[in-house]
Amino acid sequence: MRLIFIGTSHGVPEAQRRCSSYLLEVNSSYYVIDMGTPIISELRRRGIPVSSVRLVACTHPHGDHTNGLPSFVDLINWYFVDANPEILLPSERMIPPLRGWIDANGGGDVREDVKISSYEPGLIYKDENVSVTAIATKHCERSHAFLVEAEGKKIIFSGDLKHPSVDFPKIAYEEPIDLILCELAHFSPNDCVSEFDRMKVKHVIQTHINPMWEPQLASQLAKRHPYEYSAANDGLEIML
Repeated sequence: MRLIFIGTSHGVPEAQRRCSSYLLEVNSSYYVIDMGTPIISELRRRGIPVSSVRLVACTHPHGDHTNGLPSFVDLINWYFVDANPEILLPSERMIPPLRGWIDANGGGDVREDVKISSYEPGLIYKDENVSVTAIATKHCERSHAFLVEAEGKKIIFSGDLKHPSVDFPKIAYEEPIDLILCELAHFSPNDCVSEFDRMKVKHVIQTHINPMWEPQLASQLAKRHPYEYSAANDGLEIML
């Protein structure tokens, strides 16, 4: 299992960071968590067939997690027609504007085999490789963290949170977690670490990073923790 960090910035792109998007590879199939930046150019650059993307799931409706969707749907609608991923959005209200944008650009109706739907908290996706469970958070209306399970491992994508002490998924305190990807846009590294210290986690990666926190992040990275602690950059790849 391989995890590729496509975009690791906070609410806006920075010089060396695009907005949030992550690509999980399991058995040559690919699963996209958030699409805050267009990703097809990244897939092409890496030689990854667009048709191998089986799922796109967005944690919440904000643009830095969803703005790449129109270009993705546009291209799979008329060019990469062998691609038929399932697209799961946190709000039903997002679907008509997305379809309308494709139509307004001359793409017509989105192909029937491209499934676009909304989800509620709970198990939202399962195939022979992965399962994805959405856990409601308090960042905004319809915001979620995701628990992704694959190959016997558990990964938490925090999405955006109100604060890790308020709405971090409780499962991280109750069960062993192999990897946590936690945002670092809305609160400090110190706030995060004080919670991670109470969790049963092997590896924590800070992502969705606001530059204002980089000095404090560097200080935390220099310390020893009871788990592996690191920070993400665009292009990072890890094997699990």
